[in-house]
Amino acid sequence: MVSTATARTVIGIIGNVISFGLFMSPIPTFTQIVKRKAVEDFKPDPYLATILNCAMWVFYGMPFVHPDSILVVTINGIGFVIEFAYVSIFFIYSPWIKRRKMLIILLIESIFFAAVVLITLLIFHTTISRSYFVGILCIIFNIGMYTSPLTVMRLVIKTKSVKYMPFTLSLANFCNGIVWAIYALLKFDPNVLIPNSLGALSGLIQLILYATYYRTTNWDNEDTSSTRRAEVQMSDV
Repeated sequence: MVSTATARTVIGIIGNVISFGLFMSPIPTFTQIVKRKAVEDFKPDPYLATILNCAMWVFYGMPFVHPDSILVVTINGIGFVIEFAYVSIFFIYSPWIKRRKMLIILLIESIFFAAVVLITLLIFHTTISRSYFVGILCIIFNIGMYTSPLTVMRLVIKTKSVKYMPFTLSLANFCNGIVWAIYALLKFDPNVLIPNSLGALSGLIQLILYATYYRTTNWDNEDTSSTRRAEVQMSDV
């Protein structure tokens, strides 16, 4: 009989693998940026937001905040490094006005994160209270991340085309939400469960839309601007 702890570890490892795949999914975008030596119409905002999201989850998984969450720390630590690399590429190939905006956002995020760390350590003195405080913030950030595909879903319904909503990404988002929701249920953690349940629901809706509009999709016409609008950066857990 497999113990709950063992099952949770296995599920967490699977979640790490799927989340890693999601973190790597924007590579074609950045390959294009490097080749053209310009960011063109691509936006750094999702990657800047994900940097803070990853940092918050790493802090949440620390033993002095929420014990026994090492697999949350590992994937978000890896994600932080990957997202920082993406932002660095954006910075290199952006004009100064965009660089200045990115620096301002990173500064605000750094100040916010430092404030969260100080408040958590100085005001809250038990792992339960720390988990509750940091967890609420993580839920808010993750819900924001999982609502990002709404623009793409609206585009799919409007055009009756799933050309700019990749099936593999939608499926990966659905699986990612399911796996991390199961992980959270095995040792009940509402802070991980709530956003990932919503993430699984978001992924399921995307798959339903894909099945609904697959036959009405015109796969021959190219629309670069729509492709860029459909670019989605998802979160980890």
